[in-house]
Amino acid sequence: MALPPGPYAGTSTLSLVARASAFSFGLVYGSIKLKYLKAKAKSQRKLKQRLTAEARRFVHS
Repeated sequence: MALPPGPYAGTSTLSLVARASAFSFGLVYGSIKLKYLKAKAKSQRKLKQRLTAEARRFVHS
């Protein structure tokens, strides 16, 4: 037995606007999250390089 369609599942203007808004929100959210994750990865890479360089200096001294 199938469930009745929800308020945003049809072809009404409200459902089209709701889907477009959800899609747009997803794009914006994904873009911001990707930028954040790239910045975080870059920061962690720099930290790892710095710690590796310091460890090498410590070993050689």
